[in-house]
Order: sequence, then C-alpha cells, then structure tokens
Amino acid sequence: MKRLPPLRLLNVFETVQRAGSAKQAAAELNVSQSAISQALRQLEEHIGTTLFDRSTRPARLTEAGDILLKAVVENRERLSEAIGDIHALASHAGASVTVACTIGFATYWLMPRLEAFYLDHPDIVVNVQTTQLEAPRMAPGTDIAIRFGGGKWSDGETQHLFDELIEPVCSPNLSERLAGESKDLATVPLIHVDFPDPNWMTWSDYFAHTGQKPAKSAKGLRFSNYVQAAQAALSGRGIMLGWRSTNGDHVKRGLLVPFGLPVMHPNSRFYISLSHRSRNPDTAQVVIDWLRKTAEAEIS
Repeated sequence: MKRLPPLRLLNVFETVQRAGSAKQAAAELNVSQSAISQALRQLEEHIGTTLFDRSTRPARLTEAGDILLKAVVENRERLSEAIGDIHALASHAGASVTVACTIGFATYWLMPRLEAFYLDHPDIVVNVQTTQLEAPRMAPGTDIAIRFGGGKWSDGETQHLFDELIEPVCSPNLSERLAGESKDLATVPLIHVDFPDPNWMTWSDYFAHTGQKPAKSAKGLRFSNYVQAAQAALSGRGIMLGWRSTNGDHVKRGLLVPFGLPVMHPNSRFYISLSHRSRNPDTAQVVIDWLRKTAEAEIS
C-alpha cells in the first residue's frame, strides 16, 4: 500500500479549496503564498499526478484533485466526530451543549448569532459540530441537530425552526454589469455546489421548480462546499442559488442582491432536534428556545 501523504500537505490542500485561493489560504494558515504553492506541488509529487488544472484562472481541480478533496473532507469530518464522541464519553460539562449542522449553516447563520446568545446566557457554552449532511446524525455527545428535510426523525424531539427560501443572487457589481441584459441564465456564469445530499437544491431543481429555461450552455464554476461558492458570488464571479439561511445576512447588508428571478419555496424546511440521548436536555432546550425565538423574530 502506498504511503499516505503528510497530514500537513493534505491540510494545505483542503484549506486552499475551502478558502477559495492560495492567497486566502496563506493568510488563514499564517504562511507565505509561495509556501502554499510548494506544499501543493509536494502533494502532487507524492501522489504522482496533478491535482490542479493550472491552465485556467483560477486553477481548477482535476478529476484526481476532486477525488482527493472529497476523501480529505469526509475523513476529516469522521475524525472530528470520533474525537467529539470520545470527549463526550469521557466527560460532558453541565453548561456545555453541542450543536450539529452543515458548514454553511454554521458559518453564515448560527455562528453570527451566538454572540448575542452569549450576552443572554454567558454561563452556557455552545460547541458547533459541522458536517456535509443536511440532516446531521445524532452522534454520541450531540445534543442538538439543525436539519433541512421533512422533519421526521426518530432520534430526538424535533421542532420547526424556519422555512427556507431560495433565489438566484449575485454581487452588486455583477448585477450592475448585467443591468439591462436578458435574465436568461444561459448567458451568465452560474455557480454550482456539488453536494452529496438528496436534500440539497441544485440549479436543476430550481429550473424544474420554477419553470425557468435550463442553462445547458451556461459557463459555470463548481465548488465542493457552500462557503467556497458564497465567496465566489461575493467576489462577483457568477450567480449562485442563495439560501435565506446562509445568504440572508449577505442580502440584508447589500453584499449580495437578488438577480430578479422567481423565488423557490422548497418542500423541505429547517428543523431543530433535541437528542433523546442528550446529557444536558434542560440546557439544550434553553439553546433551542433561544434559536427558535431569534429565527421567528427575524422572519416576522
């Protein structure tokens, strides 16, 4: 069996893809951009094939790179879950609650609101556990799961959090450049997110749901997670399907604007579940009640 690459090289590789560029990854890892480039080439030499198509700007993952990225992300999440499970079995602080949700939901909805939560409840610590699944599983040690789906799960007490709205959005600069042009999506760059979850809404789902003309010939960008896609949209690189849960704050702040096409109301909704195995159900319920109250106030 071929020896695995050093973990530091895999970490650099995943960080570049998540951050959206070598420059942003260098800033996040506090190293030089040349160090990032060198690490990526070392990884390619170790594996024995190219991971990036450098003939494009920005460079895109090759098929081999895409396979490796999915493996790195999946195994990182499994390792994170395993460590969380071990910690949960070892000890569980009475004022600590673990919430599981997707990376995009944690980044753009949950985390920005936790600061206000801590002002109201300074004695409660909320640990955020991220996953690629729209309906995270209730692992040992997970108290709360925020899920997108049909609402029927048997591993906890589930309550409605909020309905989702999805519509095409883009940066104000891109909107200005496209002002006066046709809203035909076949003529503008689309941003796609390749997400291995049946509850995920794609451009194909949007076209089918709203009756819009499929953009078969459209130029587009593809990303493996929603955070990367959102960064591309914020940078004016294309139009993405904006979810209220993750892009709502961007729209409120004027960082993204609706493209002027129909809003999609998916059948699935966001729910919040309290695990039957929670060791701190009373504390977890305080968190749930606060998040539901916050979501209701924002939508009303």
